[in-house]
Amino acid sequence: MSQWPDTRLLDLLGIELPIIQAPMAGATTPAMVIAVCNAGGLGSMPAAMLSIEQLREDLQTVREHTRNPFNVNFFCHQPPATDEQRARDWKNLLEPYYRELGVDFDAPTPVSNRAPFDAAACAVLEEFRPPVVSFHFGLPEKSLLDRVKATGAKILSSATTVDEALWLEQHGCDAIIAMGYEAGGHRGMFLSDDLSSQVGTFALVPQIADAVKVPVIAAGGIADSRGVAAALMLGASAVQVGTAYLFTPEAKVSASHHQALRSAKESETALTNLFTGRPARGIFNRVMREIGPMSPNAPAFPLAGGALMPLRAKNEAQFSNLWAGQAFPLGEERSSAELTRQLAEGALAKLARR
Repeated sequence: MSQWPDTRLLDLLGIELPIIQAPMAGATTPAMVIAVCNAGGLGSMPAAMLSIEQLREDLQTVREHTRNPFNVNFFCHQPPATDEQRARDWKNLLEPYYRELGVDFDAPTPVSNRAPFDAAACAVLEEFRPPVVSFHFGLPEKSLLDRVKATGAKILSSATTVDEALWLEQHGCDAIIAMGYEAGGHRGMFLSDDLSSQVGTFALVPQIADAVKVPVIAAGGIADSRGVAAALMLGASAVQVGTAYLFTPEAKVSASHHQALRSAKESETALTNLFTGRPARGIFNRVMREIGPMSPNAPAFPLAGGALMPLRAKNEAQFSNLWAGQAFPLGEERSSAELTRQLAEGALAKLARR
């Protein structure tokens, strides 16, 4: 497979196929990463919900089972200041659900956390030296980024606007993920929290490709080979696919998430901040419908999920996040390796007929 329109990213990362498996915290397993890498794509291991010990263990597992390049992904948000009043107001809003489900409302609220990239995580990267490191919500502070670059890793990060793409290029990214409004999971936005600024993938990709000199990776609403071919025609060097990999046996998803992905309608996703405090796209459930998907009362990221955790333990389907992009109905049951190869082979065939 050598007839790709733009091979800059393949050459940069040393991969065969322009397919990147999205790093989906909680759902991506080392087995998925390994399968995608061995199929010729770029597997991505999410680290935001891993302890340092788990990060080291998963990196060791991946390294033992593939010789191909792989990606490790980190969040680089700033931990929020304590706001006890906002936390109380949020829990009070959820009190009727506590009463209905028989949950002790007066018990201490669990802590929901996602760790930002820090010196300890950087030390693990210096130990393992993964070929690719990606970030979400911008980039870490310069001294940490310089340490990552010194390992030889290529740096990727997500942009949801042209301004964010230009900022990432100016601050040292080797390639930019153009994350469209359709994408599942957390929006990568970091220069603004204005959701009206968010653009669809197939409008965003050519604008970013025109604005920056580094390779562009299209993400959001791409779940089959038609989407891959379209993104490459619009100027992307590769695509990042997430939700389609949730249908593979290597994915780790709850029974309720599994069911929602296979039964919800195409119109039943929305951006919501209820589960973490940041906008993220998921399938509608009861708490999103009754409170509204976006609430000004939700505590800052990543604290909003704490008060929902006891409710989720009682009814996971209605009180947990069911992350999915808008193209989730296109998902099919197949292995991660098969999906990776099919996305590439189908796109290449379509490009050859153009």
